[in-house]
Amino acid sequence: MSEMTFDRMIQQMTPDIYQSLKQAVALRKWPDGRLLTSEQTELCLEAVMRYEIEHNVPEDQRVGYLQPQSCSSQEGTDEGDSIKWVN
Repeated sequence: MSEMTFDRMIQQMTPDIYQSLKQAVALRKWPDGRLLTSEQTELCLEAVMRYEIEHNVPEDQRVGYLQPQSCSSQEGTDEGDSIKWVN
C-alpha cells in the first residue's frame, strides 16, 4: 500500500473502524475469529496509532498508554514495596 493511500485511509477512518482495528490488534484476531498475520497486526497497529495522533485521541486512551508511576524511594518514604526478610 502506498503512503498516500495509507494516509487517505487514516483520514477517512470512522471511529467504529478505529475501535474494530484496536480490538483486532489487542486480541490478535478479526471479529470473525480469523487470526491476524504478523503483517496485518503491524499495519493495523500503525493505522490505530496514526488515527490517534491525527484525531487527537487523549494520551491516556491511546494504544500502549501506561500510567506514570513513581518509585517509592523517590517519594522520600521507606513504606510501600519494600522487602522484609524474616529468619
